[in-house]
Amino acid sequence: MPPDKKTRFEQLALPHLNRAWQLARWLARNDVQAQEVVQEAWLRAWRYFDGFSGNAEDARAWLLAIVRNAFYDSVAVKPETEPLDEAGPDAVDWRFNPEILAARADARRVLEQALRQLPVAYREMIVLRELAECTYEEIATLTGLPAGTVMSRLSRARSQLAQLLGAAQPGTTR
Repeated sequence: MPPDKKTRFEQLALPHLNRAWQLARWLARNDVQAQEVVQEAWLRAWRYFDGFSGNAEDARAWLLAIVRNAFYDSVAVKPETEPLDEAGPDAVDWRFNPEILAARADARRVLEQALRQLPVAYREMIVLRELAECTYEEIATLTGLPAGTVMSRLSRARSQLAQLLGAAQPGTTR
């Protein structure tokens, strides 16, 4: 007997709720608006779930596309036509070193500030690729952009992010 709608929805969509939140938060740059976007996206996903025929992997891109659309609907604006590695062989040492913890917190703050300064179309590309770990094809599908546009937009986003991060470093010049 196939699982009922609620069980199937929970199995396919629920594992991607954190990624949905991440995308909404980075697009909105505001926790309150991100919560509203995720709530609206979740309702839309449930409403249209009967029409979803994909598997667990397809569910991530499907849900992120709904989050993206809910965000753009909420602001009535359409976009213009590797995550930090926290673990390694010596991961235990940093947890007890206040100097390393402070440096990581500062680096994260600088990165978040730089991401917030990117135009929404570029920020979206970085978040989808690096934080949500979507493939270029998944990004193209969920944004409705050609794969070549996704790649070039991501390249420009990375370049602009690198410039912003370079400007944030003491002793660097533009």
